[in-house]
Amino acid sequence: MKKLFTLLILISTIFADIQIINKGLGKNYPGKIIKNRNLIYISLKDFSKAASFKLYENQERKKLVIYMRDKRIKITGQSSYIVIDDDSYQMVNSVISVDEDLYVPLVEFIAVLKSNAMPGLDYNPIKELLIIDILTFTVNSLKIEEKSNGTIIKIKTKKQFPERNISSFINKHGWYYLTIVGANIDTNTISNSILRGVVRKIESDQIGPTAQISLKLRSKVISHEWYQNPSSNEIIITLRTPLNKSEKRIQNVKKRWRLNTVVLDAGHGGKDPGTIGKYGTKEKDIVLDITKRIGKLLSKKGIDVIYTRTEDEFIPLWKRTKIANEAGGKIFVSIHINANPNRKVKGFETYLLQSGKSQDAIEVASRENSAIKLEEIGDQYKDLNNENLIMATMAQSMFLRESEDLASLIQIELDKKLESPNRGVKQAGFYVLVGASMPCVLVEGGFVSNLEEEKNLKKSSYRQKIAESIYSGISQFKLSHEKLMAE
Repeated sequence: MKKLFTLLILISTIFADIQIINKGLGKNYPGKIIKNRNLIYISLKDFSKAASFKLYENQERKKLVIYMRDKRIKITGQSSYIVIDDDSYQMVNSVISVDEDLYVPLVEFIAVLKSNAMPGLDYNPIKELLIIDILTFTVNSLKIEEKSNGTIIKIKTKKQFPERNISSFINKHGWYYLTIVGANIDTNTISNSILRGVVRKIESDQIGPTAQISLKLRSKVISHEWYQNPSSNEIIITLRTPLNKSEKRIQNVKKRWRLNTVVLDAGHGGKDPGTIGKYGTKEKDIVLDITKRIGKLLSKKGIDVIYTRTEDEFIPLWKRTKIANEAGGKIFVSIHINANPNRKVKGFETYLLQSGKSQDAIEVASRENSAIKLEEIGDQYKDLNNENLIMATMAQSMFLRESEDLASLIQIELDKKLESPNRGVKQAGFYVLVGASMPCVLVEGGFVSNLEEEKNLKKSSYRQKIAESIYSGISQFKLSHEKLMAE
């Protein structure tokens, strides 16, 4: 019966070739086709070869399996079904078997693959041209976390998108829509994500250059927001639902962790000039100006700013974190400018409080810690070295992850605005950070020992760039810190 079916299909058919273009490889391949009435069937073997996909064939069962990156596509002769991984998709017309090869109805086959596995497929029927563009998905997966006062959706991406390219809304039928212009979405993976919380159903679609994720909600939400976490390459959506009386504890926890007070520490000051450039530029003056600029930006956003100094005065290192703790600071950021005997060295870097792991980091900490020599009483530092420093930082260790996140975000933002080299996030034993009961970092905004950077640091416009970058890093940290709701 199957042989008769194939014979009938082949009556009044035309065998021909079409061009298959693999844009990724920049090569053209011929593809055998069968024209039958108004239908065109294409050779699966030729398609797989042009796309550089692995192919497994079972001639006895008239079955071909195409392995496309992380997808497995099964096609069987005389069947109208295509199986992608474990999901079946039906075409109108059946696959035909000819000369140890399978031919699929071209338009229907492309429609299935384009929607569920290969968004980069395109067919031009006028030119009889099949284009294969193996797109890299930039929206890869979706994970839902259920919280007591709402639901968090984490969408994994390969890159950050301009914020103007992302939008969201909830329609009157209870669907939440997130659209991302300029994204390629793995619709199959996204749509089959595990459902939790307020999300009842997930649909996703690639509409031209725009990716869309649609979430059907089980109930109304009191608010919805999204933001991008650059350190993890995620778009994070929060869908808040009303709290009941038994969940007041969560509100209290959230209030306690609300990042509403930032302590800014301008390094050095007074009788301690810090490092000095070849042309007389003093670290203490540069960092005070940058610190005030950061504070002004934060204040405009309604954040309380505590300064360890606002004038050219000497403040002992131990007193700086004491000021921060007594003010109820939520994060502590110390601003400094670097120096190096090698005047060619330049760039910016951000430090955490840990024992230094590189000679360079140890030398930077040693220079910054030298301010204790100017203090009238320095006994509190006499045991802070090597193993004893590790013990002294244990109280701060509970904030290490947050400090790492804060340092990473500041470093990312500095990298966006400054052309100077990005020297990364490092760790060293800075005395100024010891004792801070909060996430804390130390930023080295450049090398005043480098003639080019000294020249830049003397410019108010350059200092504003540094300030805006640190402000943006703090803002991103605040956003991500507050969005992850308490259990």
